[in-house]
Amino acid sequence: MNVLTASREGPLRLSQSLVILALAGLLIFYHVTMLSDLAAGRGLSSDATYNAIQGALRLAIIASLTAVVFGRRNALWAMWASIGGLIATQYWGHFGNVPVDFAAGRHPLSYLKGFIIPSIITTAFLYRRG
Repeated sequence: MNVLTASREGPLRLSQSLVILALAGLLIFYHVTMLSDLAAGRGLSSDATYNAIQGALRLAIIASLTAVVFGRRNALWAMWASIGGLIATQYWGHFGNVPVDFAAGRHPLSYLKGFIIPSIITTAFLYRRG
């Protein structure tokens, strides 16, 4: 079931689908913006390898979230893997020997905020399947 077919199944299903659409759309927009910054030379780091890995993970996040919006259940696994990978690279930037600006003054647990929206999307997606 996707957002288009949810309207035929009642207001609860429609509201769950709209939550998924809104949150996934927000994340897609954010990661597209980050990719455009990366393409414009405003990367997160002066390390080209780090920026390339972050860019590939952001592309994977965009693709998986698009598939989630269209109701692909397997896309949840891809979403979690790509977001987990992105957060892992942020820890790499924070604790590793990578010159990143975003780690200055940040608490190491602050990167875990990246799991909040995917958790809501997953809950809404799986609950509507029941």
